[in-house]
Amino acid sequence: MNRASDLAEAPSKSASATPSWKTVVREYVESILIAVVLATAIRVFIVQPFKIPTGSMRPTLMEGDRILVNKFIYRFTDPQRGDVVVFRFPHIPKKDYIKRCVALPGDTVEIAQGRLRVNGQVLSSLEIFEKLYYYNRGDYGQEGSPQIVPEGQYFMLGDNSGSSQDSRYWGFVPRRNVIGKAKAVFWPVNRIGLIR
Repeated sequence: MNRASDLAEAPSKSASATPSWKTVVREYVESILIAVVLATAIRVFIVQPFKIPTGSMRPTLMEGDRILVNKFIYRFTDPQRGDVVVFRFPHIPKKDYIKRCVALPGDTVEIAQGRLRVNGQVLSSLEIFEKLYYYNRGDYGQEGSPQIVPEGQYFMLGDNSGSSQDSRYWGFVPRRNVIGKAKAVFWPVNRIGLIR
């Protein structure tokens, strides 16, 4: 009698050890949902990939480069001179642009003889500023016409000054339009590296 009760209990123990198909499906769905929520949160608040569509940032960034943009950093700090910044184009906010921040709120900026002058001094804080030639183009880029950057706004230029629609043409970028700082190229493989 004792043995019969042991045999009766054995099948129920092995059945409970094997999860039902409903349990397995639920676990997969939960895992997928958690992954989607985390990926979305990371993309919205922390890091987002972008693809470079034009040559306006040559030689720093090439057409087709895929980059990672840190969207988190500017929640605590403001863009700094020399940062490569992704922002919403002031005249078409649905369009994203990428340029280098060259002048900060309150700065006086001017292009003179191919050199970038900020507050009367030739800009040489980064090696890239010494290498590039800046053309006098657009309403905001004329020699002899220094521009004062309004409070809460930035002056952005493409590294490829001869082929860039930037602040020389359309003016300043409001702080609220700033999306994030370009940090690294992750594709193609031969271009992987930090953005300077």
